[in-house]
Amino acid sequence: MQHTVFTVFILFLSVVFSTPAQALFVSPPKDPMPLIKEIFPQQTKISEKLSAKAGDPLIWTVYNNDEVLGYAFETNDLAKIPAYSGEPVNMLVAIDAKGSYLAAKVLEHHEPIILAGIPESKLHKFADQYNGLHVSERLKVGGNKTEGVVHIDGLSGATVTVMVMNVAIVKAAKLVASSLGIISTSSEPIQPMGTIHKDVYEKADWTTLTGNGAIRKLYLNRKTVDEAFVGTEAEHVDEASPEQKQDMFAEIYFAQVDIPTIGRNLLGESEYNYLMASLKPNEHALVLMGKGYSFKGSGYVRGAIFDRIQILQNNNAFAFRDLDHSRLPDIYIDGAPEFKERSIFIIREHHEFNPASDWQLELLVRRQTGPLESIFTSFKADYHTLDKFVDRPALIMPEPELSLTQQVWKEKNTEVVILIILLSIVVLSLFFQDILVRHPTFMHNFRHAFLVVTVVFIGWSWGGQLSVVNVFTFLQAFMSDFSWDLFLLDPVIFILWGAAAVTMILWGRAVYCGWLCPFGALQELINIFARYIKIPQFELPWAVHERLWAIKYLILLALFGLSLESLALAEQFAEVEPFKTTFLLKFDREWPFILYASALLIINIFNRKFFCRYLCPLGAALSTSNSIRLFSWLRRRPECGQPCKTCAKECEIQAINPDGVINMRECHYCLDCQVTYFNEEKCPPLKKLARKKAKYKEAAIKVTEVA
Repeated sequence: MQHTVFTVFILFLSVVFSTPAQALFVSPPKDPMPLIKEIFPQQTKISEKLSAKAGDPLIWTVYNNDEVLGYAFETNDLAKIPAYSGEPVNMLVAIDAKGSYLAAKVLEHHEPIILAGIPESKLHKFADQYNGLHVSERLKVGGNKTEGVVHIDGLSGATVTVMVMNVAIVKAAKLVASSLGIISTSSEPIQPMGTIHKDVYEKADWTTLTGNGAIRKLYLNRKTVDEAFVGTEAEHVDEASPEQKQDMFAEIYFAQVDIPTIGRNLLGESEYNYLMASLKPNEHALVLMGKGYSFKGSGYVRGAIFDRIQILQNNNAFAFRDLDHSRLPDIYIDGAPEFKERSIFIIREHHEFNPASDWQLELLVRRQTGPLESIFTSFKADYHTLDKFVDRPALIMPEPELSLTQQVWKEKNTEVVILIILLSIVVLSLFFQDILVRHPTFMHNFRHAFLVVTVVFIGWSWGGQLSVVNVFTFLQAFMSDFSWDLFLLDPVIFILWGAAAVTMILWGRAVYCGWLCPFGALQELINIFARYIKIPQFELPWAVHERLWAIKYLILLALFGLSLESLALAEQFAEVEPFKTTFLLKFDREWPFILYASALLIINIFNRKFFCRYLCPLGAALSTSNSIRLFSWLRRRPECGQPCKTCAKECEIQAINPDGVINMRECHYCLDCQVTYFNEEKCPPLKKLARKKAKYKEAAIKVTEVA
């Protein structure tokens, strides 16, 4: 058996770490240029990777002749977010000129779960989900369906990694799209679409409507316009003399004329009804009345666009064409001044104008600096529709973007609560262990049920299997720029490490290894079943068994030495732990790993927790805390070990020395020895004491009381 065990182990190492198998672990950096050409097959030119101006993102601009096809960029240039390995996953992301994702390709990563476990095809399948989505959309990996959020399928066994990838892709894409003006990153409140009250009307004159803000004014004097051109080539073009500075340059009154109180008073009843009949659903009408500088312009021709005015609303800007315009012959409101020009402009449905949102009229003033050259500046005036004229829904406050850590913990809220309950049960069991062990049947059933929960939920469902790689990652982070964010990315692992740290200080390594380690629990359950069906067990002689303990410590030292040179290399050799194969990938990986994990579980049928006893580097790392543990609650008697060896023989992982001392570096806190300790029918010292008590009772002289 011993020879077979080590033959399998050596075979695994030789196969897994042979040159062909090394390819499983290697993710050399990829050249982005061939990928960009593949994504943009119609490209004729790709620019150098550069930013448009200082502080802007570094991007490649892709052209088809003079037409911009899209943009490409690396996430490491814009959103360098550490993943599970502590290093970022560098992605090449491509978007088209309108902001739709075209592709997301992995250029480089150091994720152990992907380097050795998940086929690259699955990674490509995950990245393909971005194709066709828009940078303005909120993208989220997994989770419950949420309104306004596009959910992307995760990657089983690498949830944290793909969540980091998603955050990097989305953050980088939004930075690029925002810098290019494709999207706005404003987090201002959102005003839902409002509706004009068609039945609200009151008779009013010009003074009333201008006084309450129903009709607004943009007024410019020549001084204001001259100051706007200071420092430009047009500074002295058409400049006013000192005496002319206060002269009116332009005076424009404007309003939303499809509001009944404004339209009916300005246009008259018949003209207003004619206008409303001509409007299609979701169209609106504005009236502009001005003198001085023409808002239409002398160069305007039919079929063209009015190039002196535009409307601004919610970061959108739109101008009017000739078909949107009609001349207003006259206005009928009392007290109105004379105007040089009067016009009505129709806001078409596709502009998505919202009467409940504030908007601006922008007037562009142009000055010629040459036969074909000109410089322009603009002036704006605000418009706010009065509350009594419009049904204005309550503002929607955008939900603040959660950090990646917050997203993960929110998603894992149920698992976190259940795990904390399970940990509380373990701690309570330890506090009341002296009571529990006096009820052997209940104690064994309770422990076996807890081990099932550990395997099914903590292991297979939540991927909560600690690894010696976590130890090395923590040490590397501690020796460099330490940040809790890296460790908070996986709530289940973080909580388990917290629990392991606390229990190590209080009781030593035994609690985690005996109750919370999924692979240890799986081995124990398999061996319990094997014993139940009477499969013979094989135990090594004590001298051999004691020396084999050293193997796991040697493995730990070797891995630690490798981690100092290269954490990625240590992660490769940490495959000596079968945890990833068993729980994260559920045996869905290359055959050498499956063979190795299966061999360990088969050996465990005949020798309980073989891997934990002799090979586990994580157990070795945790056992180093034994010298600082605060409590020793496992009871012993002077007779334990000499002459009594009952507990030592019953200990199924041989953690009790021949002298009766429990080796807490090897103990898994199963409490079987404590069940025996309090059992008067099994514990020889107790049985001997019981016999003495019985003999004393028999030999006792009966006392008769004499009155």
